[in-house]
Amino acid sequence: MSFLPYHHEITRCLESAGLPEIVFKDHLARASEAAKRLRAEVKQGGLAMLTIARESTDLAAMEEVAAHLLKNTSDLVVLGTGGSSLGAQALAQLTGWNVAGHLPAASGGEAPPRFHFPDNLDAGSMEAVLSGLDLRSTRFLVISKSGGTAETLMQMLAAMSAIEAAGGGKYMSQHFAVLTEPAKPGKENPLRKIAEARGFPLLDHHTGIGGRFSVLSNVGLLPAQLMGLDGAKVREGALGVLNGVLESDDAAPVQGAALCDAQVSFQKTAIHILWPYVSRLEKFGLWYRQLWGESLGKESCGTLPAFGLGPVDQHSQLQLYLAGPKDKAFTIITAPAAGTGPEVSAALARECGLELFAGRRIGDLVEAEQRATIETLSRAGCPVREIALSALDERGLGALFMHFMIETILTGYMWGVDPFDQPAVEEGKVLAREYLATMAT
Repeated sequence: MSFLPYHHEITRCLESAGLPEIVFKDHLARASEAAKRLRAEVKQGGLAMLTIARESTDLAAMEEVAAHLLKNTSDLVVLGTGGSSLGAQALAQLTGWNVAGHLPAASGGEAPPRFHFPDNLDAGSMEAVLSGLDLRSTRFLVISKSGGTAETLMQMLAAMSAIEAAGGGKYMSQHFAVLTEPAKPGKENPLRKIAEARGFPLLDHHTGIGGRFSVLSNVGLLPAQLMGLDGAKVREGALGVLNGVLESDDAAPVQGAALCDAQVSFQKTAIHILWPYVSRLEKFGLWYRQLWGESLGKESCGTLPAFGLGPVDQHSQLQLYLAGPKDKAFTIITAPAAGTGPEVSAALARECGLELFAGRRIGDLVEAEQRATIETLSRAGCPVREIALSALDERGLGALFMHFMIETILTGYMWGVDPFDQPAVEEGKVLAREYLATMAT
């Protein structure tokens, strides 16, 4: 069995949570059949979003574009939405980006670029980005698989307009790089057309990998490289999980898919809550929410993917979880915390009458609280599984990406839905363009 940088514990989801082990085994047999289908597709050259973890030749091309974007750069703005941004944001948080109190560490006497991910189209926030940065030293990475994502195109054109208005039009190619699909006969790709006409560096988006499954491709790993992370290690962690599924019928993601199937059909679970106990997994939770919801919410199937963050949501949500409707299943992600963080002066704690905290570190309390929350939920009869990371680093996060992608795919196979399309959202995109076309300028 391949080495995994995490431990997958599901026993608190079984008998104590009302799921007989014999029932779970029936669902595990179904999940194992789905895993056989996955293995056959991989063997036939399919599921590129998973097998790309084996690749390394594309990393050099990413380095070339990264060098272009990092030259004389104070700020780097990644333009993309949904799957074109959330995976990169999850990786960025490994560095501490967007975590309270984080300040980028200087390297070699130079401050690294500040990173911005304006993934939600919002007039005020985009105005703040473009007016608050020195556009002379700001670079933009534009990501859209189809090249026709309206929000991304609008943001890019606004950025180009701002640079042109500031007198930098003749230097436009120094400010941008683009990641999109290769040109296809009979299919418009306006993003690629603009990039080629303007001389922006281009990387090809893999044609066989959809946005929400693209984090292990250059969509996730190019931004990771820009932030100094090791993309090869991300893929290494992911590959360990894939190999485990290719080698075994009851690997962790197979167990997870079986568990979800049993919870939905046997226990009528309506909500699945992902609850990491570390701030640097907040964006990972949002990545998971899109992956699960957009992949499985079809043909009246699906559960609501919710997200919590520990310890803060002990105070905002735990009362509901313990005493409210029993329609939820929990996945708590933990990482080693004991002995980490600032230390409390023993003398000061005693002086303040807080002996319990004397000589303790912040991580000691986090460790105690994550253990207590798991146990409290379990005692209340709530199904709670734990994914315990051995370390939160590139390998660990790569493993989590692969685990949940496979778990989602297998669940789709078991439910008889296509986990790779999203037909229901297309109408809204068409209508938005129609409404925009009728507005007065």
